[in-house]
Amino acid sequence: MKLPVSTEWLLHCAASLAQLKPGDTASAAQLAQYFDLPAAYLAKQLQALVKAGVLAATTGPRGGFRLARPTSEITLLQIVEAVDGASSPYECREIRQQGRGALPAEECRTPCILAEKMAEAHRAWRRSLAATSLADIVAALPPSAPSRTRLRLTGAP
Repeated sequence: MKLPVSTEWLLHCAASLAQLKPGDTASAAQLAQYFDLPAAYLAKQLQALVKAGVLAATTGPRGGFRLARPTSEITLLQIVEAVDGASSPYECREIRQQGRGALPAEECRTPCILAEKMAEAHRAWRRSLAATSLADIVAALPPSAPSRTRLRLTGAP
């Protein structure tokens, strides 16, 4: 499965925002500079997380983005689905019923084993992402990471 590059961006942005002190924000420009990303495009992508209720956005001179909920309540699956949707990346087109090797219709009444295995893998992937919160990600970082992230992202310790 290959996800768009914007998925990586938003996962890292959310993880970085999770390291800020409660109530602190970072602007799209700060996040773009922090990761060397195109600011205008990143700002549009961040809006998908706002729409999904993962981030909250404020305007004004001290405005920016912050997490909309506690880190323990935001899963990686919620972030991925906000950007990429929930549909499976695999779509069975029943090619087993085409060409010289076509099987008779009566042998194709149930999904093929390949479609079943791909669906099984997709469900496992979703379960894994749903079981991992931003709190889990932050807890796995080196102890010095949050303060370093805050300093380099917002200039505040």
